[in-house]
Amino acid sequence: MRVILVTGANGGLGQAIARSFLNESIENFLWLAVHKNKKAATQLAEAFSDRCAVLNLNVAERSDWEKAVRHILEKTQRIDVLVNNAGQHQDGLLANLDDAAWSGVLSINLDGVFYGCRAVLPAMISQRIGRIINVASLSALLAPAGQANYAAAKAGVVALTQSLAKEVARIGITVNAVCPGYIETEALAGLSAEERRSATSRVPMRRFGRPEEVASAVRFLACSEASYITGSIIKVDGGIF
Repeated sequence: MRVILVTGANGGLGQAIARSFLNESIENFLWLAVHKNKKAATQLAEAFSDRCAVLNLNVAERSDWEKAVRHILEKTQRIDVLVNNAGQHQDGLLANLDDAAWSGVLSINLDGVFYGCRAVLPAMISQRIGRIINVASLSALLAPAGQANYAAAKAGVVALTQSLAKEVARIGITVNAVCPGYIETEALAGLSAEERRSATSRVPMRRFGRPEEVASAVRFLACSEASYITGSIIKVDGGIF
């Protein structure tokens, strides 16, 4: 059995990642970590009740991570893959950002990844194998106006990924990140028709990506064939440079 933990498993991208692993092998057991709005995760767990379970986890809370990992190890004895997917936006021009908008976005997007990586490392080190995939964003590489908090947090995720990859490479643990561009998820649901046309025009493929396309990259980085890939940052963005 391979044990996989996916955070932010209630959103469109988290759901696609979870389903990708469930469809990959009947040997995969999924822990779906959610904090709010658990409906989608609960429905998926019910549909795959023998290979899937919901876990309450606020990624911004260190104690939640400690309890969650302890629970996983008690129930399934190991943890093979961590997908740090939970995230949030609170966009605005920097001059108008209040402290809560800054600290809240960094807490979920960056602190949550730090806490998660640190929480699973003892088990992975003991196993002498593990896969950590951090979901960053194209904003980490091409920071847009109005996303100083989000871009800074995701750039931090990229740097954390590369640093940690060097620390644990000799132990058999790989650490990689994916940077999605425009993906058809709830994050883009609020775009107007004009905004969608403008965004699409910046993508060489002239379309937005599907959650399943990001999920495929995540699943590859978690597989045994990717054992010599670590510290890599994979863009899934339709060719934006």
